[in-house]
Amino acid sequence: MFSSKMREQKLEDLLKYQFDLVVIGGGITGAGIALDAVSRGLSVALIEKNDFASGTSSKSTKLIHGGLRYLKQFEVKMVRDVGREREVVYENAVHVTEPQWMLLPFHKGGTFGPFTTSVGLRVYDYLAGVKKGERRKMLSAAEVLEKEPLLKNEGLQGGGYYVEYRTDDARLTLEILKKAAELGALCLNYVKAEDFLYTNGKVSGVEATCGVTGKKMNIAGRKVVNAAGPWVDEIRDIDSTAADKQIRLTKGVHIVVDRKTFPLGQPVYYDAPDGRMIFAIPRDDKAYIGTTDTFYEGDPSDAAATEDDVSYLLAAISHMFPSVKPVKEHVESTWAGVRPLVYEEGKNPSEISRKDEVWESENGLISIAGGKLTGYRKMAEAIIDRVTKSLEKEGDKKFGKSVTKTLPLSGGDFGGSKNFARFVNSMALQSQQFGLTPEEGRMFAQFFGTNAGRVFEFYEKRSANSKPGSLPAVLAAVVEYAVIEEMAQTPSDFFIRRTGDLYFHMEDVLRFKDQVLEFMAELLDYSELQKETYRRELLEEIDKATRFGKGVPL
Repeated sequence: MFSSKMREQKLEDLLKYQFDLVVIGGGITGAGIALDAVSRGLSVALIEKNDFASGTSSKSTKLIHGGLRYLKQFEVKMVRDVGREREVVYENAVHVTEPQWMLLPFHKGGTFGPFTTSVGLRVYDYLAGVKKGERRKMLSAAEVLEKEPLLKNEGLQGGGYYVEYRTDDARLTLEILKKAAELGALCLNYVKAEDFLYTNGKVSGVEATCGVTGKKMNIAGRKVVNAAGPWVDEIRDIDSTAADKQIRLTKGVHIVVDRKTFPLGQPVYYDAPDGRMIFAIPRDDKAYIGTTDTFYEGDPSDAAATEDDVSYLLAAISHMFPSVKPVKEHVESTWAGVRPLVYEEGKNPSEISRKDEVWESENGLISIAGGKLTGYRKMAEAIIDRVTKSLEKEGDKKFGKSVTKTLPLSGGDFGGSKNFARFVNSMALQSQQFGLTPEEGRMFAQFFGTNAGRVFEFYEKRSANSKPGSLPAVLAAVVEYAVIEEMAQTPSDFFIRRTGDLYFHMEDVLRFKDQVLEFMAELLDYSELQKETYRRELLEEIDKATRFGKGVPL
């Protein structure tokens, strides 16, 4: 259902039907819209011009959080809505979402003080409906330093301690899309919307081109939703050149350092020297720090960390963790993404609201932009409420209300967080039947959830047929799963959005990049031109991630 080896068949299927809904954009917003629609009984096609989650949805701070800082801007409704969604997202995808106690230290003269922190976190708990075991705690200065000894002692008055949820944003998007495909949505990456089809002056489909095969096609749809993220205005302009510019792009950069350099043990949310709030978060044996917030005018695909961005974040580390003296050479990887925010004249990047907004053109094109990763499901519900209401007015059947609040995502069919540990232990034991160690089985179960059994099968096959010098069977199994079950088309898809290795395990990317390319070429029958194109693309991604850090020999 979601295989790169089925591309030709899927392209043919796009031509066969008139879909109830065509979605443009394969980020988390478009993915959520497709899932909400197909789970209510609509026929759905989704196209993405690059890889799924390749825009903003793989370049966030990788947190399902409620936006505590937005209380200061009195955006109470947004904090309430996305705060309550944290638990929903977590329970539906425990294998890609993990609760993390976050430390918010306050220093004399800082953005947050003892009173504002206590009141803010209490209001946050109330608005977000935080469950009892995760409600905020107030800590003394000594207790804060016990949690994270690296923090600046001078002027420290105490801290707040509260729960956020860490996620893998790209994998979360993929699990949504895989669930949508399982329910019947036709989702395809590397298909670019070029123009619209019209019937009686109304948008009735999309003219598109496949970036892999070059095939051009007309995709018929009774309704079309533009969820193209940073490119949403570009798509709106195709429909109506009179469309006002509504999106302002801001760039956010993160850097990754080894925890040997920055031995961070506790996620921290803190003041940068300029008053912005910064996250420092441990992940495996790395720590990542971000984000910046600056206006961006270029092509969203070209967004990258600059030397100034990296210097800013290194200074932010030294400011709050004075014993840590990171330099540019300590930066192992970076990522930069752009936020498609709803334009507000006269406001600086950090002041622009993160609320979502919907526009509908005279020709019937529905566009959505803004919003936060955490609120993807509620945004999708609102869009499909609008779509189904319109279809019902045209004489269609009743579609009913959204069911996604309690719909587990792909890989999440183990009964929620209360059963996750038991499930992982069970899969660790089962994995031995396929020749894996319990530790490998546990790793796969935690990463892929209930889809781990499929990875076990790929491992068993590859292990039995492995040859000296070939890709290790454990890695080959993950690559094959990514191609057959997650529509990975290129090594960049695999190393960036299927695994996150380009950000957090660069040494593995450098070690195995050539073997992964050869293996994917075998699986997908690359032409020589494709092979060279994808090799060069990966090298460019490596350079983009490392050029203002350690740098790597390519």
